[in-house]
Amino acid sequence: MKSYDTLYEALNDLKKRGYTLDFNLKPHCIECPTYKLELHPENFEIKETYRFEGMSSPDDNSIVYAIQSGKSLKGVLVDAYGVYAEALSDAMIAKLKVSRGSSD
Repeated sequence: MKSYDTLYEALNDLKKRGYTLDFNLKPHCIECPTYKLELHPENFEIKETYRFEGMSSPDDNSIVYAIQSGKSLKGVLVDAYGVYAEALSDAMIAKLKVSRGSSD
């Protein structure tokens, strides 16, 4: 897996590699506003994860998920972790937890 120094660098490279959609985290799913689509945990795969920790502020803590659904839907989800983490369903926690444990 690649390694990135900044969130910006990770997002730019993932975009070049076809992860062009932006996903938003919801309690029971992720949503793609571009296509007005909701993807539940069983309908997407997390291909890569990258963790970034802010040097000066915990507000900068985030995880980037490279997500794929089917053969053609590819995008990224940027999620804060720690104090600002979202309240999620058990299924979403389980889906994201597997990847969080393997992130850089």
